[in-house]
Parts: sequence; structure tokens; C-alpha cells
Amino acid sequence: MAFIVTPGTREANNGNWRTARRWAGFLAGIAKPIVQSEWNGEPADVVLALHARRSAASIERLKSSRPDIPLVLVLSGTDLYRDLPASAEARRSLELADRIVALQDDALAHVPGEHRRKCEVIYQSSATLAAARKPAGRLDCIAVGHLRDEKDPRTLWKALSLLDPLLPIRVRHIGAALDPGLGKAARALMDRDPRYRWNGALPHGLARAAIRKAHVLVHPSVMEGGANVIVEAIASGTPVVASRVSGNIGMLGRNYPGYFEVSDAAGLARILASLLEDPEALRALRRACGKRRKLFSPARERRALRRLVLGLAGAIRR
Repeated sequence: MAFIVTPGTREANNGNWRTARRWAGFLAGIAKPIVQSEWNGEPADVVLALHARRSAASIERLKSSRPDIPLVLVLSGTDLYRDLPASAEARRSLELADRIVALQDDALAHVPGEHRRKCEVIYQSSATLAAARKPAGRLDCIAVGHLRDEKDPRTLWKALSLLDPLLPIRVRHIGAALDPGLGKAARALMDRDPRYRWNGALPHGLARAAIRKAHVLVHPSVMEGGANVIVEAIASGTPVVASRVSGNIGMLGRNYPGYFEVSDAAGLARILASLLEDPEALRALRRACGKRRKLFSPARERRALRRLVLGLAGAIRR
């Protein structure tokens, strides 16, 4: 039995939840997967815990009461880029973990050196969708992420304000207002600027369809562990414009041509204008994303996860 601990919930519909549910599907057939927000002594051959700090209580209970059960710790962006330097709980989770999984390769540089021997990278995946035909002569942008500071929607909004309003560039924004103040700001922008449309939270299938139809996904986050939405865009034939942060670099590659600096609204605006005005620039992004696509295949993720879990479960049975 594989027990998956995640601080995400179905209602929150965040990256932790989607990873947990996808992994439960991949493990079906080799281990009965259970997904819960905590571990409280339930039987398990292997426990996979998402988030070092937020799952710390479950991790401590597991290793105090059942040290024989292997623990896989899956690192989030807040673990890597905020909690590990400041949180004793997060650092303790690393010490207790038998194996550590990062969701993109740049993360390894941010894991304390004494724990890197326990680390491996398992890229997230998404089912491939056939690329949609995109209308010429305009640039339809999509941003998908709940409205909170880590996703930095203000940079997207500022970039739109810096663009010539006569340019046929439009932004559709999907995500719940986890910060009410950001939700209020999104509604106000939508009221005064017809180029911007905020849809709030949408079911996953509708969000994927919107990504597929867009010319480009804009991902301006200030902190990322390994964004599902980047995988979904690339698997849908939609290239990405992203902030130059470790989590995005680990997904897209260090030399990816579609980066702007963190919180650089002017830089983002320049990229969007260039993608509209120069079709070759957009094609270059598509080619660069195409080179990364094989990393994000469901078969690859499934193989890596099952190999990890079977290896640990086999070790406990011997």
C-alpha cells in the first residue's frame, strides 16, 4: 500500500493535489494508493509526503512510530525557496526522508549538500493534446494560477498596462482569488480594460482547453517548485513566457528564449509585443518547448515513480 500525504485538497485544486491524484493513478496496480492530508498510523508499505514543512507533523509521526516504513519526501517550491532556510520543521523532514524527489532539475542545487545523495528528479507530466490552430494577426495570452503573491499577477497586469492598447494582445486569466485583495484588483482591471478577462477558478478540462487555444502561456511567478501548468501548456502545443526563477528554469532549460526577469513588467511587455510583431520569435518558443516535451510524458513519469516505490517496498519486505 502506498500512502500519499498532501496538504492540497480537491477543493483547493492546487499543484500538490493534482500531483497526488495523478501519482495515485500511476501507482494503481502495484500498490493500493491512499491520498489524505495526514498520516495517522494507517498501514503502508511506502509513504510519499508532499511538502517538507506542511507535512512535517505526519513525517514526524511516521518516523517516530514506524521508522521501518520508507518515506519519500516530495519538495515543493515553498520548501526549496522559502522554508528550508528558515524552518527547522522543513529541515527535519529532509533528515527523516529515505528518498527525496524534486520536480525539476534546478531544484537539486537548492537542497543541502548532505541530502543530495537521497535526491532524484521526477518531472511531472500531462496527456498530450493536438495543437490548436491559432488565429493570425493577434496574440491571445493565457495565465493559469490562483491569485496569490507567489504567482505575481501584478507583474502581468502592469505589463498589460505598458502595452500599446492598439496592439491586438489579449489576456485571459484563470485561477481562484486566494488573496481577496488580488481578486478585487483583477475585477477592477477587467472593468476598465477590455483586453483583460479574469474567469476565476475553472474545472481542469476547461482550463486545459483554454491553454490549448492560446498563442502563449504567461507564467510570472516569483517562486515555483515545478509548475504543472507549464507541462500542460507544452503538452498542448502552447509555448511559454516565464519569469527567470529556478523552478521555471528547471522545467524549461537554462537557455530557454522566453524568460523575463522576476517582476519585470516592462521586460514581459517587450516579449509579448515581439511575439506579436515577429512570427519567427513565436516559432522559436514553440521549437524550444518541443525540445523539452519528452521530459513531461506520462509514461516517463509513471515509470520513474513506480520504480521508486517498488524499490522501496521491496526493501522493506526483504
